[in-house]
Amino acid sequence: MSLYLAEVPLEGRSEAEIEAALQTIASALGAGGELVEAQIGIEAGRAFLVAQADGADQLRAALQAAGLTASQVKEVRLVGAELDEVKGKAGAANYLVEWNLPANLTMEQYLQRKKEKSVRYAELPEVQFERTYVCTDMSKCLCFYQSPSEELVKKARELVEAPIDSLTTVKQVGA
Repeated sequence: MSLYLAEVPLEGRSEAEIEAALQTIASALGAGGELVEAQIGIEAGRAFLVAQADGADQLRAALQAAGLTASQVKEVRLVGAELDEVKGKAGAANYLVEWNLPANLTMEQYLQRKKEKSVRYAELPEVQFERTYVCTDMSKCLCFYQSPSEELVKKARELVEAPIDSLTTVKQVGA
């Protein structure tokens, strides 16, 4: 079983409607899958759902059962946290950084870079790096942070020499 990220346009749905859809998704995934976390990107107008599933089609079918269509569904790799840890504290993050990865970057290079640079987060203790989901096709990564402000997230990204393509406030739903 792998992890998949689904980005779902909110299209004016209320939080209650999204929570109802998440219950449908969790049921539709059945015993062969699990909804790991769901975050609303407030400024982005999108929900970011991460699920364990036997394949992207299983997650797409669960979304369809809930009346949702994803703008994209991609297999991801969790970096910087253990899956059980994420399940236990998915709501801790309040900012999401999207980074469209350079075309020539490999997963091995990304992981090595992450290992070398992540120690610099200690220079800014106000910001907690929570986790990253890296698309296995190396198209982009989503990095979650707990921070008192957007400006401090930007400063943290500068410390680790990582760009920001998009920065949004997130809120966990369905918790």
